[in-house]
Amino acid sequence: MPTISVVIPVYNGEKTIRETIESVLDQTFSDFELIVIDDGSTDSTLKIVKSIQDPRLKIFPYPNSGVSMSRNRGISQSTGEYISFIDADDLWTPDKLEAQLKALQENPQAAVAYSWTDCIDESSRFLRRGGHTTANGDVYAQLLVVNFLANGSNPLIRREALEQVGEFDKSLVIGEDWDLWLRLAARFHFAAVPAPQILYRQIADSASSNVVRYEREILKAINLAFARAPKSLRYLKKYSLANTYKYLIYKALQGTSTKEEAFASVRFLRHAVINDLSLLKARVIWKVLLKAGAIALLPPRFTRALFAKFEKLSNTSTIMGYLKLEVEPF
Repeated sequence: MPTISVVIPVYNGEKTIRETIESVLDQTFSDFELIVIDDGSTDSTLKIVKSIQDPRLKIFPYPNSGVSMSRNRGISQSTGEYISFIDADDLWTPDKLEAQLKALQENPQAAVAYSWTDCIDESSRFLRRGGHTTANGDVYAQLLVVNFLANGSNPLIRREALEQVGEFDKSLVIGEDWDLWLRLAARFHFAAVPAPQILYRQIADSASSNVVRYEREILKAINLAFARAPKSLRYLKKYSLANTYKYLIYKALQGTSTKEEAFASVRFLRHAVINDLSLLKARVIWKVLLKAGAIALLPPRFTRALFAKFEKLSNTSTIMGYLKLEVEPF
């Protein structure tokens, strides 16, 4: 029986699945099984996975059912004492499993080990710094405020803890990973590995790129989390909402935003201010309004040139630099 089971859910991931699998197979800790759950792919994903020769690799094709069901299927097929997940477009540094396993072995009271996250682009090049929070022990309250694990490709989890809290909630389209981390944090301690070992790929057509859909679905996860939280912690909901809307502002205005996203960013700003009045004193308000107004009123080529110059003058690469999010809830 392997020490660790790694689960990769994949649907039409032909562009990135090989690199993701290789980042797992290249781990310095080698006593693991790699379970790939093909979620009804219609491209060449399955062919690519089958071409990879490694005795630790196991492939299970299923009809399309979504990422939560795929992860749950991976759990049911796994046999390791510890379980970790990685999405089919993300990458790990070679020492990820080794460092997280060591963290759990040195902290027997902890059930979850997690690392920092950095972001990469579609070509696997470094894009920006991601979540770099170090919190150990009882992290439940802090995790309610922001998902500092940042994504579903991060933690290493003791199987016995996962069995106690249950699997991924299939009713959640977005935030299903945060929901599970919260259920774990409510009962178990966490151990941090203070190093960027998760490389989170930012893709334009990813599930989190549609900001209006993201808002609708993540609010379901937040409402569910605080309905379960003890009354003594429910006051934290406004801080959780503020962080979420700050992130939505960033998502709406990054890259080549549309007029619809510009209008949405103003609405997001209103919700962020309602939940975090300190933003009234921050210059981010004017930057958001300026950028949203320019996107709504000017041709795209003018807005790109205008804000490239503005960012250079203001010595910041994105609005996120002004939002002062301790960690971003991807």
